[in-house]
Amino acid sequence: MTENHCAGPLEGVRAIELGTLLAGPYCGRLLAEFGAEVIKVELPGRGDPLREWGRHRYRGRSLWWPVQSRNKKLITLDLHSERGKDLLRRLVEKSDVLIENFRPGTLERWGVGPDELRRINPGLIVARVSGYGQTGPYSDRAGFAAAGEAMGGLRHINGYPDQAPPRMGVSLGDSLAAMFATIGVLMALHQRGLSGRGQVVDASIVESCYALLESIVPEYGKLGEVRGPTGTVLEHIAPSNVYRSRDEKWVVIAANSPNLWQRLCQVIGRPDLLTDERFQTHWLRGQNQKPLDEIISGWAAERDAAEIDRLLNAAGVVCGPVYSVADIFSDPHFQARRMLLSMEDPELGEVTAPGIVPKLSETPGEARFTGAWALGAHNREVYCDLLGLPAAELAELEAAGVI
Repeated sequence: MTENHCAGPLEGVRAIELGTLLAGPYCGRLLAEFGAEVIKVELPGRGDPLREWGRHRYRGRSLWWPVQSRNKKLITLDLHSERGKDLLRRLVEKSDVLIENFRPGTLERWGVGPDELRRINPGLIVARVSGYGQTGPYSDRAGFAAAGEAMGGLRHINGYPDQAPPRMGVSLGDSLAAMFATIGVLMALHQRGLSGRGQVVDASIVESCYALLESIVPEYGKLGEVRGPTGTVLEHIAPSNVYRSRDEKWVVIAANSPNLWQRLCQVIGRPDLLTDERFQTHWLRGQNQKPLDEIISGWAAERDAAEIDRLLNAAGVVCGPVYSVADIFSDPHFQARRMLLSMEDPELGEVTAPGIVPKLSETPGEARFTGAWALGAHNREVYCDLLGLPAAELAELEAAGVI
C-alpha cells in the first residue's frame, strides 16, 4: 500500500474534494478507491470535522478518519482569501472533477462557482451534494442525513406502526447522496469523452432517499395509498420475515416465490401446506401472513440458528442470519471476498477497513493507504510538484494562513 501506486479504471482522473464530513468525502473516497487522484482540501488549522467524529477512540484518534480519507492527498487551503481562491482556480485548470457539499450558493458567494470554474476549464465536472438540491424553495436550508431521510420518505416507512420512526444506525442519507453523486460523475465523464464538455452534477440527500421508495410513489399517485411502517415484514409478502432460533438469534427466511415456497414446505416437514387452501397462491399467502409466520416461527424455535441456516441453504431457500459486526468479522465469506481489509496506519497500527465495492475483474479498486493525520500532509507535492510553486512561496503562504 504505497502512495506511488495507482490502480483502477479511473486512473488519470484528478478530483478536488472541497466537502467536509460525510456525503462529499464519501464521493471522493469512492472515486479514489478506483484509481482517481483525489486531492482533499481542508481549512488550515482546523481540518475536516470528521477527524474528530466516531463513537470510539484509539490512542486518542478517530477510527473513522483513516478509512474515509484513504487514498486521498490532503492539502490545506483557505478559500475565504483571494490568494486561496486563486490557488483553487489553478488546481481546477489541471483537474477533471470538483466535489463540494456546502450549502447551495456558498461557492458562488466566494466567487468560485461552477460557471466561473468551467470558464477556466470547460471540461470540469462539478459534483454538488446538498440537503435539498441546488434549486427549489428549500435549496438554502441546511441539510443533514437525518432530515433528508425524514423528508425523503424513508423514516415514515421504517420501524413499527404507532411508534416513533427510528433512524438507521448509520448516516444512510449521506451515503446514498454520495453514491448518486458518484454515479453522476461517472456518467458526466463518459459524456465529456463524447462532447469535450463538463457539467454540473446536482445530488440531494432528500431525493437520494426518495429515489428508493419503489412502488410507494405510484401506489399513492394512482390509488391514494399511503404505506406506513410494517416492522419486520412487508405486508402481503409472505413468507418473508425474521424468526427467532432456539439459541436466541434472529434469522431471515424468505420464500415468497412459488419454487422457494415449495422447497420450504419440504424442509420444515410440512408438505401439507402446499395443499392448504389458505396458502395456495402468492396472494393468499400474503393475506394469511400471520398464521403462516406462526408456523415457521414454531419450526425455527426448535432449532439453533446454525442448523436453520444449514438446512435452508442446502435446500436452496433464501436464508440468512442477522449479523452484528462481530459476526461479520468471523465469517469466512467476508474474508474470502476481501471485505475486511487490513491496512497499516502510521499512528494506529493495523486498522481493519471495509473492502472495495463493487468488484471489477480487470481493473479492480484498491485501498492503497490510510488517510493522513497531518494537516496539509501533501501540500508540497500538490503545490510545488503539480502547480510549480517555489518552496519559498509555499512557506510564505503557510505563514500567512492561506494554506
